[in-house]
Amino acid sequence: MPKPRKRLAGAAGPAGPDNKGPAGKRTKTKNPAGASATMGNSSPEKTSASIDSGKNLSNYWLMKSEPESRLEKGVDVKFSIEDLKAQPKQTACWDGVRNYQARNFLRAMKLEQEAFFYHSNCKEPGIAGLVKIVKEAYPDHTQFEKNNPHYDPSSKEDNPKWSMRSLILF
Repeated sequence: MPKPRKRLAGAAGPAGPDNKGPAGKRTKTKNPAGASATMGNSSPEKTSASIDSGKNLSNYWLMKSEPESRLEKGVDVKFSIEDLKAQPKQTACWDGVRNYQARNFLRAMKLEQEAFFYHSNCKEPGIAGLVKIVKEAYPDHTQFEKNNPHYDPSSKEDNPKWSMRSLILF
């Protein structure tokens, strides 16, 4: 049985069999919204199976979210697979990412790529479902909303710092 890996909050990236960063290290990042993802490789490129193995292993993004209530600036920022199921057409935006590496991984995602929806920082962490990327990266509107917990006063509408994606449950 493989040794369990440390669960990290933060950057979005492909989850696959050979995802180690430089010198085998993993990076740690945090999304204040609780909606985040893990990246095991410092590069946002997908990895592929070894030519010698003759197998074509799939790789997935790992989108981490906190399914239990947590208040930030008086707003509950929880988001679970059940919350996604309750959305119209089971589709929602992935907003509130405030880490540069995670933002870059969100931007690197391609339409129709798949991701594991992972519950983090909860009683029973783990993969809760599968989602698909259904919209190109676009500016995260929450960075401009002063009453939003993800407001960033240093971000400008003519040059936004933060991006978001839309996901669909399947």
